Amino acid sequence: MFIVQMSKENCLKPHRGGMELPRAAHPGEAQHNLERFFANDRFAERTNVQLLSVSPGQACAKMILHPHHLNGYGTVQGGAIFTLADFAFAAASNSHGTVAVAINVSITFMKAAKTGVLWAEAKEMSRNFKLGSYTVEVKDDQGELVALFQGLAYRKSERIPVSPPTA
Repeated sequence: MFIVQMSKENCLKPHRGGMELPRAAHPGEAQHNLERFFANDRFAERTNVQLLSVSPGQACAKMILHPHHLNGYGTVQGGAIFTLADFAFAAASNSHGTVAVAINVSITFMKAAKTGVLWAEAKEMSRNFKLGSYTVEVKDDQGELVALFQGLAYRKSERIPVSPPTA
């Protein structure tokens, strides 16, 4: 897993070869801790979700679609789209260096997806000492909105673990 750096502009910009990754910064040790923390997400790994960028209050992720992501109708299963959006939400809500956990989420599916890559961009809408509110847009390769995810995170006082938890 790798993390590129993010600019103030949208993290995913359509261009001829697919989507363009941004460049920006997250302080060294904090970024390293976040990389290690999310590299340990076995479910994301299993579902082909990759973290592309993270900066305070923002994150981008992608999912390369495979046949196992499709439902019986031949479109991407809603749970796969939710997983991608939830992962971007988790990265953005944990990006301030303290553990944040979801307490309420919802998703609205706007259009079906079948092939290619899905891209998720999470943005912090509001944050205080205990709560953070986030919106995640999931788009296809053409930049069309596939789903809109809203998440509310509870912000714990504990720091992001430097080493992964043992099972």
